[in-house]
Amino acid sequence: MPRFRTALAAAVTAAAFAVLGPVPGAAADDGTAVAFTIGDPRITESSGLAASRLHKGVYWTHNDSDDGPYVYGVDSATGKTVARVTMRGIDPRDVEAISLGPDGDIYVGDIGDNLGGTWPHVWIYRFAEPKRLGNSTVDVVRYTVQYEGGPRNAEALMVHPKTGRVYIASKSEDGGGLYAGPKKLSSKGVNVFRRIAEVPWVTDGSFSPDGTRLVLRGYFWATAWRWAGDAPTKIGSLDVPMQRQGESVAFTPDGRALMYGSEGRNSEVWKAPLKGEDLPDSAREATGSPGAGTSGGRGPAAGADTAKDGSSGHGTVLVGFAVLAAIFVAATGLRRVLRRRR
Repeated sequence: MPRFRTALAAAVTAAAFAVLGPVPGAAADDGTAVAFTIGDPRITESSGLAASRLHKGVYWTHNDSDDGPYVYGVDSATGKTVARVTMRGIDPRDVEAISLGPDGDIYVGDIGDNLGGTWPHVWIYRFAEPKRLGNSTVDVVRYTVQYEGGPRNAEALMVHPKTGRVYIASKSEDGGGLYAGPKKLSSKGVNVFRRIAEVPWVTDGSFSPDGTRLVLRGYFWATAWRWAGDAPTKIGSLDVPMQRQGESVAFTPDGRALMYGSEGRNSEVWKAPLKGEDLPDSAREATGSPGAGTSGGRGPAAGADTAKDGSSGHGTVLVGFAVLAAIFVAATGLRRVLRRRR
C-alpha cells in the first residue's frame, strides 16, 4: 500500500470540499486570502511554487507528473500563464518541486517516488530564469542525486538564497528527514545528500529571500524554522488554508508572506502574511521593532472568517479541519496496525 496515505489524504480532502465547499475568496482577520487562481487548463497538478526574481508578480510552477518537461510562469495579477519553458532533452519521471538559487537559476526537482522510495537515484534540473516571458526551450544542467541511507520519496527541494546549497525534505508517514546536498552540485558524478534533521510529513518547502527562515508544509499544516548554517531550529507551527491537495509553498519576494498552492484544476493560491518570529530577519528589521507582532498564522484557521458574501466560514472550516485530521490520524494508525500484522 505505498500510496495509501497520499490517496487517503486526497480522498478525505475531496470529501470535505464536496460537503463544505472550497470557501472561495474567504479571508481571515490576519489578511490571509486567495491571491489568484491558476486558470491554465494544462496546469492540473501544480506541485511546486517559486517567485520569479526577474518578473514582478510572476510565480513559476509545474505539474506533478504525466505532463512533460514543462515549467509555467503564472501572473499573480491575472492567474494567466505568461510563459511556458520546455526543458530540452528531459523526460521527467515525477517532478515535485521548484526553487530559485542565488544566481537566478531555476532548480526543478524530479524527486518524487510514490513507490515508497525505491528509485536508486533521482534528478535535479537547472536552467537560467528566462529574461523574457513567453514560450521558450532551454538547455538544462542535470544533477544525479542519491540519499545517504538509501532511496527516499520526496516532494520538497529548497535552494538556499545565499549559499546556493540545495536541500531536500523527504516525505514519510513516520516522519521524514531534511537532507543537505554537497556545497556545490556536480553534473558529472553522483551527488550524495546527507540527513541533517528530522522533519514531519512534507509536501513542499521554501527559504525566505534572506535565507534566515525555512518553511515546510504538509497537506494540513506548516512549520517555520530559523535557519543558521546547517542547523535549523524549529520556531513553531503555522496555520494553512484548507485546500484541495496542498502541495506547494513559497515566500513572496519581500519575505513578508507565504503563498500556498494546491493541485487540481483552477487551483487557488493563497497569500498568508507573516508576523513576529516567523518573519525573516530582514523583514523584522525593516519594521523597526524586531520583537513586535504575534506569530504569523497562529491565530484562527487561515481562510476561515469572512467569505465574499459576508458570511462567516470560520466554524465550518475548523470543523472540516478537525474531521480531516481525525480521519487522517485514525487511518495512519490503521495502516501501521495492518503493516505490523503482515
